[in-house]
Amino acid sequence: MSVLAGVDVGGTFTDIFVLAEDGTARIAKVPTTRPDQAGGFLAGLGVHIPDLSDIAVVVHGTTAGTNALLERKGAKIGVITTAGLRDVLEMRRRDRPRTWGLRGDFTPVADREMRLEVPERTLADGTVMVPVDLDAVRDAAAQLQAAGCAAVAVLFAHAYANPENERLAVEAVREVWGNPHVAASSEILPEIREFERFSTTALNAYLQPEVSGYLERLETALIHGGFDGEFMIVQSNGGVMDVGTARRLPVRTALSGPAAGVIAAGYIAETAGFPDVITGDVGGTSFDVALIAGGQSMLAAQTSIDFGMVIRTPMIEIATIGAGGGSIAWVDRGGLLNIGPESAGSDPGPVAYGRGNDRPTVTDANVVLGRIDPESPIGGLGGMDVAAARRAIDANVGRPLGLGTEAAAEAILRVANSRMAGAIRLVSVERGFDPKRFAFMPFGGGGALHAGAMLREAGIGRALVPRYPGVTSAMGCVIADMRQDFVQTVNATVAEVDCAALQGLMQEHVEAGMAMLAAAKSRFEAEEAVFELDMAYAGQTHTVAVPLPVSVLGGRVEMPTREGIAAAFDTAYRAAYGRVLETGVRRVINLRSSVIGRRPKFDLATLAPTTTGAPVVKATRQVHFADAWHETAIYDRLTLPVGSVIAGPAILEQPDTTILIEPWLQGTVDAFGNVILEEKP
Repeated sequence: MSVLAGVDVGGTFTDIFVLAEDGTARIAKVPTTRPDQAGGFLAGLGVHIPDLSDIAVVVHGTTAGTNALLERKGAKIGVITTAGLRDVLEMRRRDRPRTWGLRGDFTPVADREMRLEVPERTLADGTVMVPVDLDAVRDAAAQLQAAGCAAVAVLFAHAYANPENERLAVEAVREVWGNPHVAASSEILPEIREFERFSTTALNAYLQPEVSGYLERLETALIHGGFDGEFMIVQSNGGVMDVGTARRLPVRTALSGPAAGVIAAGYIAETAGFPDVITGDVGGTSFDVALIAGGQSMLAAQTSIDFGMVIRTPMIEIATIGAGGGSIAWVDRGGLLNIGPESAGSDPGPVAYGRGNDRPTVTDANVVLGRIDPESPIGGLGGMDVAAARRAIDANVGRPLGLGTEAAAEAILRVANSRMAGAIRLVSVERGFDPKRFAFMPFGGGGALHAGAMLREAGIGRALVPRYPGVTSAMGCVIADMRQDFVQTVNATVAEVDCAALQGLMQEHVEAGMAMLAAAKSRFEAEEAVFELDMAYAGQTHTVAVPLPVSVLGGRVEMPTREGIAAAFDTAYRAAYGRVLETGVRRVINLRSSVIGRRPKFDLATLAPTTTGAPVVKATRQVHFADAWHETAIYDRLTLPVGSVIAGPAILEQPDTTILIEPWLQGTVDAFGNVILEEKP
């Protein structure tokens, strides 16, 4: 066995990136199958690998968890919690869906009658004031099971400080519970702050039956197909984990697919000499944006998948809006044109696919304007019905706004581009980064169609289009390192920190992480552990991430010192806020540890074109730019030699995407086969 396969399942397409032992790569893009995504998964692998026994490793970026959260299609769950805390999940932080709104609705994933209280109480210092009533726990579990709950979350106050009551309660629940879907907050997130811990644990329970069942079906299908290699899942932090961990901790798979794309984008960009990039993944349903500075993607400690659905686990910071190729264009009662968030997905898909949809999408606008070849769309879906797309745009956008067909299609793209540019400004300008110092990397099936618009509207200097943009997330699955994250609340001033106890906790994390790496079948080029503290001044709510300057030698963690912790905090705080508070009392809130197995990276030069000579125009067609039709040269992107310079207007076509070079741009093919888009000199 020698083949590595990355599989990214999106809302519209399932993308495959296959890397052979000799470094050659093959790609495939097939429609995603619903409701069971396993069909498209196996069909995509079968395009290039009929015998699954030839695969050494399959790495999967999945949207199963994300979709279940967004569509509220998780399991019916129950909660067993400390007396008096049943409404923490519903109260949240008393925030509102709209900041300036006077009211808003929120329904937690566990109904109130499914949230049961039991006598127990642990104090913030870890003292057990009231031992847990195990008979009450068993009765509550039996009630929830009788009510049809498929999973249960045990959420006790201050379980991060002492998990004993929760541990005993979980044992009692498992005595009567009929499946393994039992989640305890001290196992999922042993970290201070009740709502975030409760929310993350409840969402893990909510996802577990759905995601665990999906992964089990998928693994079974792979095994029946002859696969006996290693099956791993991409985490939201950009690392990978074994499928058993993913089934136990499905909450870590939220934003799994987009995270894989960011990992690949960072590797491609840095190899090409662009350490600072803003990524833009345009799929069938969404536009996902992330920022990479100095070769490092931004990690967030928590995120909200939707209002009130808070997940506190390390994630690559990704801003997502409903502006993908399948996003539906519609005019509201006030006469304003909107794009998304509803998407036509893969079934029925855009109007031009001829599968019953009659509402226009962003893809339909690109087809009507000649930017997508209707005879060879991506994904091998056959010819597209341009006339049907024109009728849908006329009926739903043109006539309501008093516009002709082309003007209405242009309007759809302008609104979509404006929303995309807004997402780019959100991750750059609003966080203190100047977009001009970054390159834009579009990927996904539709990203390269909007690259020029992003340069113009977001003020970015150039764009870097990777060799296979339509399957970048699948490529990221092959590149991603194996990673395990740990967190534990410390909650002490620097002067109070027990450095020996902190060292012992770090050592536990390292040993658990290294055991995970040792159990993997993968080969690692290096293994490392990194540590970070969440710290703040006494009285502050928000924390800063403080890298802890200690090393691991021969498997043993170096002892941290109070002086080193204080100095590291001062450095991080000054970088974030420009100064330190000389009289402030420094507090250590949480320890975060990451154990990483660095997987071998393949040489991107193997993807570079081998053709020589001048670029060859394969055809021309009329393409609409800026209110006029232009005769536009069409090229086969994958045959363009290194060093080719293509002046706009031009279109570069390949099986997984279409690159649009607007009249004011030119594209240059670099040594790795990437296309650099920038303004004509």
